[in-house]
Amino acid sequence: MQFLILAALIAVAVAETAYPAYPSNSVAYDKSSDDYVGFCTRNMIKTYIYKGLHFIWQAPQPYSYSYAVKDEASYNDYSHSESSDGKVVTGSYSVALPDGRTQVVTYKADSYGYVADVKYIGEAKYPEYKPSSYSPSYESPSYPTSDPTY
Repeated sequence: MQFLILAALIAVAVAETAYPAYPSNSVAYDKSSDDYVGFCTRNMIKTYIYKGLHFIWQAPQPYSYSYAVKDEASYNDYSHSESSDGKVVTGSYSVALPDGRTQVVTYKADSYGYVADVKYIGEAKYPEYKPSSYSPSYESPSYPTSDPTY
């Protein structure tokens, strides 16, 4: 029993030194070094340089785009359009639903949050349910059936 305890203690002592120590997750740097450069004002392009890697942040730019897909073979029918002035994003998208309606979402996103207006065009149409009566498609067996004897 004493041998097992001694062997376990030796195994624990060897295990602590068997693997090299990993570096800590915190990154330490000297702020006075040339590896770190500050950034410009908010309206200008901000450039962060840290350890030779360049990170560029640009102020939001105005943009606009739109696309539409209408594929009769796969019943895909949807579109999306969006535009931004750099501060407020507005847009809308529409999709044809399986029940025959079209869902149209118009949205606006700004510094106050995201606001969406959802509308449905058309009336939902569901196929009428017709229960089918079950009738076997096979004939009764040609061999005689009897209860098994035990």
